[in-house]
Amino acid sequence: MSDEPEKKPGLIGRLFGGGGEFAPAPQKANWWQRLKAGLQRSSASIGQGITDLFTKRKLDAATLEEFEDVLIRADLGLAVSTRIVEAVGKGRYGKEISGDEVKAILAEEVTKSLMPVAHPLMIDREKKPFILLMVGVNGAGKTTTIGKLAAKFSSEGLKIMLAAGDTFRAAAIDQLQVWGQRVGAPVITRPQGADAAGLVFDALEEAGKSNSDVLMIDTAGRLQNRTELMAELEKVIRVIKKKDASAPHAVLLVLDATVGQNALSQVEIFGKTAGVTGLVMTKLDGTARGGILVALAEKFGLPIHFIGVGEGIDDLEPFDAAEFGRAIAGLE
Repeated sequence: MSDEPEKKPGLIGRLFGGGGEFAPAPQKANWWQRLKAGLQRSSASIGQGITDLFTKRKLDAATLEEFEDVLIRADLGLAVSTRIVEAVGKGRYGKEISGDEVKAILAEEVTKSLMPVAHPLMIDREKKPFILLMVGVNGAGKTTTIGKLAAKFSSEGLKIMLAAGDTFRAAAIDQLQVWGQRVGAPVITRPQGADAAGLVFDALEEAGKSNSDVLMIDTAGRLQNRTELMAELEKVIRVIKKKDASAPHAVLLVLDATVGQNALSQVEIFGKTAGVTGLVMTKLDGTARGGILVALAEKFGLPIHFIGVGEGIDDLEPFDAAEFGRAIAGLE
């Protein structure tokens, strides 16, 4: 006789019959499946080019030149595209090469390019609070990213405080308060239009008093060509440094993958203004030009900490170079 307790009919079963139990919930795709699906537009664009070029055709200079164009259109950047083309052509001139072989080479070369920048975000628990400043332009997903990271850090047992430093937009303040409620983190706010640097000073005081492990500071989404707004960001950083000369301990630039080449100028300008220490790339599921991540790695060499492929709380995960390489190449 089984020792398991008798299963009671669920409400749906009682109402609709069918065995008296809930139908099993659909299984959520794991991160690899979500990443592969999220990069499907990018991999399909590159994959179609590979299929068109390498099906029943012997390898020649014209084919490789066309292949380089496919890669550049995917925003992989000239340097990386050239390396991939050279790897495909090595020892294969005048011979047939299958699309699967080309995809495998593509995945390997992309992985090689990204390995040096695939670094997890390390929270130094000796620094209390660890001050994490989030920067980026409007619409990149900065406030949502703060919420998702706060959830991750909280699940690791860290005591989190949030500062709603985007005082320009009431919606950003409200959004951060909702995330604070979700993850059980206090949120320091001021009315819309308040001085952001003053709010940050107050947040630093509160985080110290409450013995918080991490203080995450949101900032107004500013276009990199708005000098007066970039000056305000510099003021926020000066306030932080007056309180703790070693802070901010990390400055994460949130980038929207759909902006393509414009991401390069964002990294350059925010790097000069805020001393960016790492990148978060969001909305990779919304573009066929996900290769911009490779171009960024090649040009700046900044750590890529997280990538996002959707709106869900678990659609932002630590960056893995090999997974990204295989996903953008369309490999299983």
